[in-house]
Amino acid sequence: EEEEEEEEEGWHQLYPGHIPTSLLQKALLAAGSAVMALCDPYRHDMVAVLGETTGCLALPNLRDKMKNHPEGYRILQERPRIRLSTLDMARLQGLPDGSLGREYIRFLEDNKVSPDTRMPPKFVDDEELAYVIQRYREVHDLMHTLLGMPTNMLGEVVVKWFEAVQTGLPMCVLGAAFGPVRLSTRKLQVLATELVPWAIRSGLNASCVLNVYYEQRWEQPVESLREELGIFPPP
Repeated sequence: EEEEEEEEEGWHQLYPGHIPTSLLQKALLAAGSAVMALCDPYRHDMVAVLGETTGCLALPNLRDKMKNHPEGYRILQERPRIRLSTLDMARLQGLPDGSLGREYIRFLEDNKVSPDTRMPPKFVDDEELAYVIQRYREVHDLMHTLLGMPTNMLGEVVVKWFEAVQTGLPMCVLGAAFGPVRLSTRKLQVLATELVPWAIRSGLNASCVLNVYYEQRWEQPVESLREELGIFPPP
């Protein structure tokens, strides 16, 4: 009976873990998660909910960019995932210094992070767009690697500015705007005069970072991928 009621209202699960929500519910989730995320930027679950409930304009735009690009289109077709189960850690550790794979592993080790901590989407009401936000989350650590930024508050704010310009996702814009409130005056000065202008210029200049099949480019030097994308050398 419950299933019949759900069907009548047009609410059904579009992918495993999907939670259908109305516009009002999305607005309430967005407001609540925004407050929580601003109080504690390390609440990745709240940042994730905010991204999903406010990304209704940016996500289709990102998907279209992927569809209109040969490498991006292949990613949408093949749906690769970046997880510990799909990464050949030993091979990546054996790659030369400076290569994307080696530097990515170094980033994970130095910052004690794992690709498996990324939350699966729940509130995106389109299966393909759910993959787009999943992919964005899974390449986030690669953005840190490409931009040469650690996972401390300063590094996160710089990456968020780059991602805000690149993706147009409101949660990135919020993170970029409100992240700096917790930084010291000296760090704010470096951020305002050097890092943020560089991140914005790079974000505007670079081609869409979701159109790179990173799994097939582990051997490529980070510097050459940076140049190919149009990311300026870090200050």
